[in-house]
Amino acid sequence: MSELKTCFKKVDYDLAGLLHYIEIGDIGLPDIQRPFVWSNAKVRDLLDSMYRGFPVGYLLLWENAAANGARQIGVDGKQHPVPSRLIVDGQQRLTSLYAVFRGRKVLDEEYRERQIEIAFCPRDGKFEVCDAVIRRDPEWLPDISELWASGKSSYQVIKGFLASLQKVKGPVSKEEEERISRNLDRLFDLQKYPFTALEIAPTVDEEQVADIFVRINSEGVRLNQADFILTLMSVFWDEGRAALEAFCREARKPPSQGTTASPFNHFIRPAPDQLLRVAIAYGFWRSQLKSVYQILRGKDMETGAFSAERREAQFKVLRDAQADVLNLTHWHQFLSCLIGAGFRNGEMISSQNVLLYAYAVYLIGRKRFGVPEHRLQRVIARWFFASSLTGRYTGSPESVMDGDLNRLKGAKDADGFIATLEDLMAAELTNDFWSVTLPANLDSSSVRNPGLFAYIAAQNRLGAPVLFSHKKIQDLLDPTIKGKKKALERHHLFPRAWLERQGVEDLRQINQIANLALLEWPDNIEINDVPPAQYVPTLRARFAPEEWARMHELHALPPNWEQMPYEVFLHERRRLMAAVIRRGYETLKLDSR
Repeated sequence: MSELKTCFKKVDYDLAGLLHYIEIGDIGLPDIQRPFVWSNAKVRDLLDSMYRGFPVGYLLLWENAAANGARQIGVDGKQHPVPSRLIVDGQQRLTSLYAVFRGRKVLDEEYRERQIEIAFCPRDGKFEVCDAVIRRDPEWLPDISELWASGKSSYQVIKGFLASLQKVKGPVSKEEEERISRNLDRLFDLQKYPFTALEIAPTVDEEQVADIFVRINSEGVRLNQADFILTLMSVFWDEGRAALEAFCREARKPPSQGTTASPFNHFIRPAPDQLLRVAIAYGFWRSQLKSVYQILRGKDMETGAFSAERREAQFKVLRDAQADVLNLTHWHQFLSCLIGAGFRNGEMISSQNVLLYAYAVYLIGRKRFGVPEHRLQRVIARWFFASSLTGRYTGSPESVMDGDLNRLKGAKDADGFIATLEDLMAAELTNDFWSVTLPANLDSSSVRNPGLFAYIAAQNRLGAPVLFSHKKIQDLLDPTIKGKKKALERHHLFPRAWLERQGVEDLRQINQIANLALLEWPDNIEINDVPPAQYVPTLRARFAPEEWARMHELHALPPNWEQMPYEVFLHERRRLMAAVIRRGYETLKLDSR
């Protein structure tokens, strides 16, 4: 057995040296790292710890003169295009310090350029995130980046600050002047702050580096299993991770004029780890990512042995699956299922897990079982509606999805795929669910209640008009319509002020889902706090009897509701809302063709 040896050495730096190496490109950011995600408040706390002389942790670097695919910190060009040392652990700290001490912009997790502005009060040695108040206060240096970017000596900075302060505040005492000078000197000298780096030897291969990264971060920074797989992708299939990131970046912004295709949509701004989960579920028939990480490393789950051949074969599965996930035709055809189900925008999505897992099920139906698109559109719309309504993936999402995938895997053909989904839905949506469970679930004041979104989706499916209007709800929920105010507002049918005058003071009772309806905002303002017994007769005159009856039916309003005691109204309307939801859901049934 060969003797095991440490694969790293300890190297000491000061901050100025580290920043110099980053600036010229000798230290770079490898693709196995995540985007810069720290808040400005966390950057402030880091600087405060350094200012007080506290330790802020060691860095882990990897010596590698042939670092393929490495990204640089910042958005400016570098003198050395290929860094010789890569940051394995410490990206957030070094990126923060580079941004502040060099006044450079960085790319955040939304793929936008970001400037970090940290303020400092020399009188008391306090750091703060810069804001408009601080900018107007002569006691503060609003952006400490200017301290080093100016090229001035500490003496010049201190002299200039004191002159500006005295000009606004008047004379400064000797004691205050000494304290301010001392604190500014200490701030200026943060460039000398010592760091210890553990540098991994250049002989260590990419797989070992990835393993070290995962082991370190599993002990401290909270990474999920998707992060671990993204780590492996960066080492063994960096173009795959780049494709995920590019797709997510484009999904966050409307396409420019003349662009023919884009993943942009009004339902979700996906993150790379979310689309990775879809690819894993679709490609490997698994939702539990822990075992997939080991499979992608080339591990035989029976013997525990690793092999490069097995790893390459499993990455081939992932490559093929991801190609289907990122296919824009598949993506937008799936999203059209949501529109078909009555869901119009992201504000109606109570769980992104439901959306992502429904996309995986859509791809399985389309690619694995060849379900015709017209049938697939209807069954996936129905599946999404049911999964959203029941909160199918809110408890233990991976376990539930694994169970669903196992059931689907046993299907023989397109009819079997559809029958399996129908069986799963029927097991949840029993008569007791519609008549007992759902009305009880609607006894809530949460505006994120899945039942509320399903109710609005059902109204869209049924072509319901806006309450007290001739316009349709689905038209005014169009996400492409942008006005100064929302076209529709949630309105209290029994106004809050009136209920409080009747002695109902519990906000949960006042804001019950069953007391809300979507109105056009001018009507909402007009009704104000008038009780329904007074405003309903006036509004009734606008509509023919059959229009009024249909409107009340699709808005789950019981006959003569405006005269009902409030508690009786809530109970009756919840029952009718459940019936509207069921009716909307049933419109998504497939025919036999």
